[in-house]
Formats: sequence, C-alpha cells, structure tokens
Amino acid sequence: MIVSATTGFQDCTAAGSGFNFHRTGCSGRNTGRVYMLQSKLIVVTAGVVLSAATMVPAFAQNVEPIEARQALMEDNGDSAKAGGAMLKGEAPFDAAKVAAIFTEMHDVAMKFGDYFPEDSKTGNDTEAAPAIWEKPDEFEAALVKFQEDTQAAIDAAPQDMESFKQAFGMVTQNCKGCHEEFRIDKDK
Repeated sequence: MIVSATTGFQDCTAAGSGFNFHRTGCSGRNTGRVYMLQSKLIVVTAGVVLSAATMVPAFAQNVEPIEARQALMEDNGDSAKAGGAMLKGEAPFDAAKVAAIFTEMHDVAMKFGDYFPEDSKTGNDTEAAPAIWEKPDEFEAALVKFQEDTQAAIDAAPQDMESFKQAFGMVTQNCKGCHEEFRIDKDK
C-alpha cells in the first residue's frame, strides 16, 4: 500500500481496487464518500463540457468574409490614394491609370456586398457598423449607387484632369457617404 505525501490518501490500486483512494485503508471496494466524489467530478466535468459546447456558437464568427471585405476595402483605398495623388499633382495624369483605378473600384463595388453574412458582424477587427444588418435596404442602395457611379466613371473614360476630377469626385462621394453610415471609425 502506498500513501501519497501530498494528499494523505492511500493508493489501493495495488490491491486491485482501481481508483480507490481512502484515508482509512484499502477495502477493495468504493466507500460512499469516494463514490460521491467521483460522481460529483463526472457531473461537473459533463456540465463544463456541455456549457462550452453551447457557448461556442454564440462567440464563433465567420472571419473569412470579414477578411475578404477588408482586402477589398484595402484595394479600394489603394485606388483612391492613386487617384488622389493625381488630383494633388503628386503623380502625373495618366488616362490608362485612371481607367485602371475606376475598373478596380468597380470590381470592388461588384463584389463587396457578398461579404456580409449574419455571422460576420464582429471579430477580426471589423469596422462594419451594425447599420449594415439593421438597414439592409439602405446598405444595398448604397452599394448599387457605388456600382453605378464606378461604371459611369469607366464609361466616361476621362482623358484630361478636368473630366477626371468630376468622375473621381462622383465616385469618392460614395465612399464618404457609405463610411459615415455603415463603417465604425476606430480612429476616433
């Protein structure tokens, strides 16, 4: 028989009684006290496992669409910066580059609305505002306007700075309006 130095319980496994720990000696069978402790341990463990299993869906978020929309907004931001650099005179006007900017922004506009499932409201440092899900018709209308305005900018095919300013201003007003209503500005 072995007595644990830390608990003072005797290990009766050598006597063939399984996980039977007693202060009074090895009896070869479970006493009521040991059986009760084992039962409580099983119940508590089962409770913890079940609680964890039911809490996971409440906290689980679908990060794939969040990552996709963040990447699209990054692409859109890069296009807006390139256009802004031309407007400020930091980069020369280039009609081919202007066409690429508007095409990229239109591609973003066409894809962006696909990445807002219900399970992507939070997580992954998203800046999507609750208004997206609270006002889906308004959000859809903003997306449609962005799609239409980027297509109009492509169709206009600006060949000079003046026509570019007009088309770019029309497109970027969509960005501003959507960000005011449907984006959480974490920098404020």
